[in-house]
Amino acid sequence: MKGTICNPGPRKSMSKLLYVRLALFLPEMVWASLGAAWIEDGVQCDRTVGNGIIATVAVSWITVASTAVIIVIVFDPLGGKMAPYPPAGPHHLDSHESSQLLNGLKTAATSVWETRIKLLCCCIGKDDRTRVAFSSTAELFSTYFSDTDLVPSDIAAGLALLHQQQDNIRNNQEPDQVVSHSPESSQEADLDAELENCHHYMQFAAAAYGWPLYIYRNPFTGLCRIGGDCCRSRTTDYDLVGGDQLTCHFGSILQTTGLQYRDFIHVSFHDKVYELPFLVALDHRKESVVVAVRGTMSLQDILTDLSAESEPLDLECDVQDCWAHKGISQAARYIYRRLINDGILSQAFSIAPEYRLVIVGHSLGAGAAALLTIMLRNPYPQVRCYAFSPPRGLLSKSLCEYSKTFIVSLVLGKDVIPRLSVTNLEDLKRRILRVIAHCNKPKYKILLRGCWYELFGGHPEDLPTELDGGDLTQPLLGERSLLAHGSPAYSFSSDSPLESPSKYPPLYPPGRILHLEEVGTSGRFSCYPAARYSVKWSHESEFSKILIGPKMLTDHMPDILMRALDSVVSDRAACVSCPTQGGPSVDVA
Repeated sequence: MKGTICNPGPRKSMSKLLYVRLALFLPEMVWASLGAAWIEDGVQCDRTVGNGIIATVAVSWITVASTAVIIVIVFDPLGGKMAPYPPAGPHHLDSHESSQLLNGLKTAATSVWETRIKLLCCCIGKDDRTRVAFSSTAELFSTYFSDTDLVPSDIAAGLALLHQQQDNIRNNQEPDQVVSHSPESSQEADLDAELENCHHYMQFAAAAYGWPLYIYRNPFTGLCRIGGDCCRSRTTDYDLVGGDQLTCHFGSILQTTGLQYRDFIHVSFHDKVYELPFLVALDHRKESVVVAVRGTMSLQDILTDLSAESEPLDLECDVQDCWAHKGISQAARYIYRRLINDGILSQAFSIAPEYRLVIVGHSLGAGAAALLTIMLRNPYPQVRCYAFSPPRGLLSKSLCEYSKTFIVSLVLGKDVIPRLSVTNLEDLKRRILRVIAHCNKPKYKILLRGCWYELFGGHPEDLPTELDGGDLTQPLLGERSLLAHGSPAYSFSSDSPLESPSKYPPLYPPGRILHLEEVGTSGRFSCYPAARYSVKWSHESEFSKILIGPKMLTDHMPDILMRALDSVVSDRAACVSCPTQGGPSVDVA
């Protein structure tokens, strides 16, 4: 408990104690084995004593197994200080030697991460696409983590400090210091219409998740409502709308959307790396053919998310520099091939030729829906997309601007995913390093006070945040100690732009962005269910930094987003005659 994160000197003996503790696992394993053998022999004793011994042996094995898994996943065989550069840094070395050293370290770090990922994802297949996804994910993690010497508790302490710092800056900010990007009057005119469309089509985005989300939203009555479909054997009717084993999924889709069986053209829950589940339905209320893409629900989907390098898109349009997130663009291409080559869209429009095409999705599904919409823009010029909580790192700047005429994105509060990109993660890492280096408090105090602040609030200036001295242009000594090696591209200045690796250029969210913000609260979980929201058109630059807060993850959940939409749409309808209706943002109770 002595020292600080950047001053581990007072804790230098802890490493020896940890190795001693690790050695004690050997007799513990022997003891657990003897206990298991003793139980197997069926030795007779008091029932309470026997149950206690069984529980002790089970806990011992769980502890040993958990420790072994953690060591395999977390232990870095390269060591925390991978590149022991001389004081002058890597530029002091010969350029050929420096290049060989960096390439060797990068290859070794990527190999370590690929081994970890394969271990964690051992239950999924080993086809070519999965191997490519393993390599892409390993390269992303090695690029992000290999140049720092931080442990998970250091990152948690840095996030706690960053949250307090952000709140302190916001509290001290004058109203005229807030930079706002005023939307065009034409955008304000259709705010209500697009908000109502988002409220309607979010039902389809939620339906694409199938029965897990439906049961989660209706824990007491959901299973009773869809139980008949879960137990019903497949008939030829189900083959008309898919080919997968739908069972409970189809019942939950019917309940969520309110549609009839005959309204569905195709339902697929086929799930592999770069291949996402989706459904196609006829929405008679809005006179549209709806394609809904499912978001992240499996390890395969996570690998698709983490294949974050950029790849070019071959589009039939006049846009230059068409780049997109590799994993999501591969998933969009898969759905494109299914819709066009399998004749799914042709079948839908043969039934309702006057309908328009609308593509929706949430999270990963929102990113795939946006890219799918861009791909279908040429054969279906009237196509529209509603992307709910899409990832930020999706499109190049030119494609982002191009998509604003036919894509609407919806973001709730401090949702981390619409702010998540490789560039923003690099910025977050730099800010964590800086705030940790500025802090002179022990880590346990930072974590304890951080937990208190997250749960109960307080005044951020009363908590340990930064040392005095303002924004330094040179790194602190402690900040240098947190780097595993001096990366030539690493910038310590908080105002200097980050140099993204060539595989990870800056990417942006799709379309115009509707932002729902909770007002009148501290952003913490409240005992009062009735929240108040403001809704406005926002510029993508407002999502250029990751915001830390208790709701940065929960604001991304589809059920939370649905409740927020229900609240804001119903209250805006009730206040249709309010004088604030035409303003740039409207608060609703």
